[in-house]
Amino acid sequence: MIPRRVVYVVKYFAKFSETFIASELVELQRREIEVRILALHKPEAQLRHSFITDAGLDRATTYVEKFDDVLEKFRPDLIHAHFATEATTEARRLAARFAVPFTFTAHGYDIYSKPPSDFRDRVCASAGLVTVSQANARYISHTFDVPLDRIDIIAPGVDTSRFRPRRVGDDFPESFNANGVAVSPLIVCVARYHPVKNLVLLLRACSILKDRGVDFRCVMIGEGSEREAIESVRMELGLDKVVELAGAAEQNQVIGFLQRATISVLTSDREGMPVSLMESGACEVPVVATSVGGVPELIEHEVTGLLTPPGDAESFANCAQRLLSDRDLRRRMGTAARRRIEEKFSLPRQMDRMLDMWSRCVRI
Repeated sequence: MIPRRVVYVVKYFAKFSETFIASELVELQRREIEVRILALHKPEAQLRHSFITDAGLDRATTYVEKFDDVLEKFRPDLIHAHFATEATTEARRLAARFAVPFTFTAHGYDIYSKPPSDFRDRVCASAGLVTVSQANARYISHTFDVPLDRIDIIAPGVDTSRFRPRRVGDDFPESFNANGVAVSPLIVCVARYHPVKNLVLLLRACSILKDRGVDFRCVMIGEGSEREAIESVRMELGLDKVVELAGAAEQNQVIGFLQRATISVLTSDREGMPVSLMESGACEVPVVATSVGGVPELIEHEVTGLLTPPGDAESFANCAQRLLSDRDLRRRMGTAARRRIEEKFSLPRQMDRMLDMWSRCVRI
């Protein structure tokens, strides 16, 4: 039985960097499934993606002091939490009180750096565990003694109707802007300014490219605790004229950047399954990324992008330079990347899989 009323429990809503959660909720609403969002905290940032407001998700959100009241009236078929930590604690409590199944998705930090001490017990209490990559599933199974057949691997999905290449009417040579003025090739990185993203590695790779005389611009879209350190390294390396720290951007702005990008990059030391690279692929942008976590499950080396060892600025610069200098290779990889996202990571496909899993849980 497909659940018709679903409650999501999250730590923050709507957190600016977690658009994948809101995208799931919008897709559920499109399928006429009623949703309610229970958020443990209001987001600190005031910025809000317009698609969240347009879908009315703000009006479907309740904060912590009224959770029980919401469930008394809403009577969900299932409760789902994102991240294995605080949100899952609350989902488990609510599920026990209202006698409904709960499931949760484990992503990254909640597995590798700050997992709950009773991770396995949470899995046993739940009706289902989801994680976003095979790499995550293997780690969970080995570290927390959870059988692999107890884990559903469902990556986030991308709305390929929104994240798409430039339309034909807007199609102009990538070395020119909309007014026909020559511009430099554009490297786009969408990532939080956080140590795990290792954006200093990207700066060092950019410095190598600059020293080689490669023509490029780089835009780093995101925000976070490492901004001051990143700004300091950018100035130290003399990159202030070629690397822009754009800060957080609304999703429509991100799409605009990706549709103008020559290549997309990600330099993380650890990843579950990076949505930003899915979005790049959906926009037909080839990728250079470190081969960590679930990235090799998303990016096929030499087909949809290029993978490099983590922490190696020279190798990263070499791969970026190769793509920047070879238009035919970029176009071939970009076309393959779009096809891969449509076939394996589209939002409707991934939510089909989630609903199949939930249907099994509701029958339990």
